[in-house]
Amino acid sequence: MYRTWTRYFTPSPAHHRLGLVCLGVGLQHGVLPTVGPRSLDHHVAVVINAGSGWFQGVDGRRQQVTAPALLWLTPDVPHHYGSDPGTGWDESFVDFTGPAAATYTELGYIEPGRPVVPLTDTAGARTAVGRIARAARRGNPLLEVETAAAVHELLVALRRARADTNGEGDPVLGALTRDAFRPLSVAEHAARHGMTPAELRAAVRRAAGCSPKDYLLGIRLGRAKELLVATELPVAAVARRVGYDDPAYFSRLFTRRVGTAPVRFREQQGRAVPGGWSDQIPEPDDPPFVSGRDEG
Repeated sequence: MYRTWTRYFTPSPAHHRLGLVCLGVGLQHGVLPTVGPRSLDHHVAVVINAGSGWFQGVDGRRQQVTAPALLWLTPDVPHHYGSDPGTGWDESFVDFTGPAAATYTELGYIEPGRPVVPLTDTAGARTAVGRIARAARRGNPLLEVETAAAVHELLVALRRARADTNGEGDPVLGALTRDAFRPLSVAEHAARHGMTPAELRAAVRRAAGCSPKDYLLGIRLGRAKELLVATELPVAAVARRVGYDDPAYFSRLFTRRVGTAPVRFREQQGRAVPGGWSDQIPEPDDPPFVSGRDEG
């Protein structure tokens, strides 16, 4: 015996331009029928919340699946799986597609080469699936946009819950962040952390889905923007503060990545009230206030 609840959607071409769209959602519990062998033309994230079973991929090898776990079903890749015939399992699934799936794959959020992914827990994934299920009520005019947004949320939740990484603070990323504003090369960063450049690249790619250079650049440019907006420091001083001894190189890099020169960015984003850098995350219910003259 098993229980199942499913809904399927057909987003319009306009909704597909959101980048990701949800094609279906399901909640199932018990000794479920075996799935496949089959292949699909879209992605499916199957979240195993409780229980155990098996998965057989393109290599023909049968893997044990024990909750909490994730099954990645990727387009045009044969798969075959089922719950334990004695105890079953509790699963939820989300079907999705869209051009953004390729980007999530490049960043390491979707792993076609690892169809069975152990998780630390499924709480975040269940929250995202719950949003999709609630949005699936009949006649909801926001259905396609709400479910698309929840697919993004689901991918982030699954990435954070992967058992082989720490989504809250990977030690390699933490070390890079602390040293981000030092004028160091990638090789020098690697040496400071007792790693070869290749080892550092692999670690950052696994944890953040990008190269060390891009990871550091994101931190540096974010800080540079804050300094340009909240201070009157010259561009050369801003460059030095974020780790660039050559102001001209910093300006070219900023312009290429941001799309506008540092001086122009300051003109566009400047505020009449001071801002600043803080490591403290503001509470939505208790936002920080800046004391100063009321601009009316």
